[in-house]
Amino acid sequence: MTARPGPTGVHIDPDSGIPDLFRRLTDDTKRLANDELRLAKLEATEGLHAAARGSMWFGLAFGVGVVTLVATTVLLVAALGTLLGNYWAGALATGVLELIVGAVLLKKGLGTYSTPSYTLPATREQLKETAQWVKRPRAD
Repeated sequence: MTARPGPTGVHIDPDSGIPDLFRRLTDDTKRLANDELRLAKLEATEGLHAAARGSMWFGLAFGVGVVTLVATTVLLVAALGTLLGNYWAGALATGVLELIVGAVLLKKGLGTYSTPSYTLPATREQLKETAQWVKRPRAD
């Protein structure tokens, strides 16, 4: 008997036995697992490349930001030095101003960092409830 295409376009042999069906199922499962593994590797590689590009741009932005802040500091020292009549007074005023801004930002950052994360404790609580539910005796 010849194989006819089924409704899904797959050739089905009506005379094939159970062992042949299991062999085909095993082959299809292996192929699917290999395809999934290959896809996971491709996604991981793509994610790694995206992270590397992002890190490069972040580093470049950080470098430009540092240069900009140094130039702004020099400009502020010169401007305040001209206004106050002494460049050392301008430098001192700029340093105090930058220390105040730094302290405010540090305080804000530490406050944000010390705020508890509610996701991990909620997850732990849910896991405890699930474990208790699993341990409960069941009515037969």
